[in-house]
Amino acid sequence: MHKDIFAKCSTAEGYFGQFRAQGDRYFTLPVMESTPGTVMKFNGKDHIMWSINNYLGLAENEEVKQVAVETAKEWGASGPMGARMMSGNTVDHIQLEQQLAEFAHKESSILFNYGYLGVIGTIASLVTKDDIIVIDKLDHASIVDAAIATGVDRRNIRAFNHNDMDSLEKTLKKVNEVREKGVIVLTEGVYGMTGDVANLKEITALKDKYEARLFVDDAHGVGVMGENGGGTGEYCGVQDKIDIYFGTFAKAFASIGGFSASSKEVVEWIRYNARTQVFAKSLPMIYVRSLKKTLELVINGQERRRRLFEVSHKLSQGLRDLGFFVGKVETPIVPVFVPLGDLRVTMDWIQYLRNKGIFVTGVMYPVIPKGFMMFRIIPTANHTDEQIETTLQAFRSLREDRNLKLEMDESTVSRIYGKK
Repeated sequence: MHKDIFAKCSTAEGYFGQFRAQGDRYFTLPVMESTPGTVMKFNGKDHIMWSINNYLGLAENEEVKQVAVETAKEWGASGPMGARMMSGNTVDHIQLEQQLAEFAHKESSILFNYGYLGVIGTIASLVTKDDIIVIDKLDHASIVDAAIATGVDRRNIRAFNHNDMDSLEKTLKKVNEVREKGVIVLTEGVYGMTGDVANLKEITALKDKYEARLFVDDAHGVGVMGENGGGTGEYCGVQDKIDIYFGTFAKAFASIGGFSASSKEVVEWIRYNARTQVFAKSLPMIYVRSLKKTLELVINGQERRRRLFEVSHKLSQGLRDLGFFVGKVETPIVPVFVPLGDLRVTMDWIQYLRNKGIFVTGVMYPVIPKGFMMFRIIPTANHTDEQIETTLQAFRSLREDRNLKLEMDESTVSRIYGKK
């Protein structure tokens, strides 16, 4: 008798299988009962929210909301209709792409409806089966899926140790010994889980040395990093060295979609060959016009970025003073590592904090090495000092009530960040 392809669906296999089998909606797929902000309702109770990537607090911005309301009155939620290749192209889409290209210091840019599909569409449109892809071991799932979607031989997907320049150079050197066609390095700008910044100065130098191209997914850096919010390339002073710069709207822009920016020639190739956009309906006008206003606020968002980093510093320092290990990163992300993170223990700690009105998310293996758990805390420009203090009090109670052993040495820290 042949096995049914649906047989697995009644088991505890697959991603988060244990939670799925139990019908969990607390740790996975939690239902939020209010609009995004620093305080959100969960299970009927207000929680200080530290788990949404609303870095600049623009999800609550009334100017953006007003643009959305006015656009909805004119265009509804659907217009324009059709793919941009056929009937969905508008002056507004073209103008936003021009503004984004200028913002990214590139000749041209292309809009995508979703960041995830933008990464896949961009990379898959450019890479042929005989090209070689080089990825950081901690690259986001969208980059990994993009590499697979290209259809290249799996042997042509090479991984280097996270942010390890010796490892990257060795990889590129070996690649050049056997390459017949092109090579592209795929990296993030800011690593959204661990909060560290890609060493773009050395990465760009190495890609030039070994005649490769570079794609940077700056989902967590665009709008946040750099004096003008131009992203990690601006922060590192190498934006002009990045061949394809990708930004998403799901984080600092508090919206949906993304864009790839590069030379006009490259962008036009992507525009006509990225299947995830060629065969997709145009980004609705309600997002396009809202994003124009959001981009304006991001460009002029120096005070928001200053406050964002201030909140991050106060929270990080307060947690360190309590004995928690907080990764020393250059970004606002606050990664709090605790050793010996058994799943049941991790669930208990998350529930403990939520019972105190603090909404946090825990991360474990395979996102970080075995034997640890991490509270991934995302500050925003709108969090108050009072909310920071309330959060620190909850962590103090967690440490004392659960008798946490928090000591960690530098070798342990290096292992977490994939250095050894």
